[in-house]
Amino acid sequence: MSMEKITMPQLGESVTEGTINSWLVKEGDHVNKYDPIADVMTDKVTAEVPSSFTGTIKEIVAKEGDTIAVGELMCYVETEGNSDYKAESKESKPEDTKKVQTDDLSMKTRYSPAVLRLSQEHNIDLSLVEGTGRGGRITRKDLEKIIEEGSIPSQKTASSTDERAEEVVEAKKATAQASETLETAVGDLEIPVKGVRKVIADNMVKSKTEIPHAWMTVEVDVTNLVNYRNKIKDEFKANEGYNLTYFSFFVKAVAQALKEFPQINSLWAGDKIIQKKDVNLSIAVASGNELFVPVIKHADEKSIKGIARSVNELASKARSGSLSSEDMQGGTFTINNTGSFGSVQSMGVINHPQAAILQVESIVKKPVIINDMFAARDMVNLCLSLDHRILDGLICGQFLARVKEILENVNEDTMSVY
Repeated sequence: MSMEKITMPQLGESVTEGTINSWLVKEGDHVNKYDPIADVMTDKVTAEVPSSFTGTIKEIVAKEGDTIAVGELMCYVETEGNSDYKAESKESKPEDTKKVQTDDLSMKTRYSPAVLRLSQEHNIDLSLVEGTGRGGRITRKDLEKIIEEGSIPSQKTASSTDERAEEVVEAKKATAQASETLETAVGDLEIPVKGVRKVIADNMVKSKTEIPHAWMTVEVDVTNLVNYRNKIKDEFKANEGYNLTYFSFFVKAVAQALKEFPQINSLWAGDKIIQKKDVNLSIAVASGNELFVPVIKHADEKSIKGIARSVNELASKARSGSLSSEDMQGGTFTINNTGSFGSVQSMGVINHPQAAILQVESIVKKPVIINDMFAARDMVNLCLSLDHRILDGLICGQFLARVKEILENVNEDTMSVY
């Protein structure tokens, strides 16, 4: 028999870690190669992790709820062959002591991207942190605990163990006092922040703390669009089998404008800005209490019909829990249909590392002055949030003006559904 490791796979572009939602197997279970063994959630997708081997689950190392870096150990699988598991997990032979110590030191100084990011953000000296991971490796949870306690180690605090211990005690007291001010009353419901909600929370904090947001709004007269869509929607549904929504027209207009203003179709990459050639539009899709942001690839090359099909397929996948990592990758700009909830004006949080997000609000019939006379028109607000490191008001104003122009001139000649 031999012992093989299954590690956290990379479940998407730029994904550096994943949270184990649930194990689908237990120790002692037999699995075949490619059988799903765990549900794992990242900031981009929830997916099943398959077994890389045929054999027996020997030891589950990562627990449900643990967030581990790509490449970190999840579990051991016992397969046919010679076993080296004992040598790794049990007491080492005397002649192996030096090797084990070297391996432990190597593990301790191998930091995941999440650990490096947290240490830089909170000025934590990693050489002073005791890791609880395998081989003494420092995990993200180790740093989160330190930050929560307020006991951030530095060279100064390391000079005095007693002083450091005193600071930890004081930090715990402060935390306890803060908790006391938020007591649960009778009838209150305590909801643990974990799973999808924790990923959303972490992403929103990252976006709001790292991105200097600015906002712009334009009002658009979409009366012609409404009339055109209402005229053909029944025939479209009968022919295609899915609805022709207003949102598809907005997606098409945005995709067209992004080709004309490629600066908006950019990503922030720390020391550089990447202006993307492909127009891949992320759309927000809710399923229960979960929020997904799948991507319409090459949206600028699709017709209204093609976009409507993509929106319908991605929404159906989200509701059935069958979105793949491929469905979630490569987004260059986000467009959010907030109008479906009745919203008339909102300020979206940018989907990091993209440069902007557009909120499409409710279409509302309003009295508008045309040629010095009142007329009932269908109006909608388009609200743009922009990353001021990448974009400024001039280019964003021109972009919104172009989207407005396209939408106000929609008819069967200017924007054919097919």
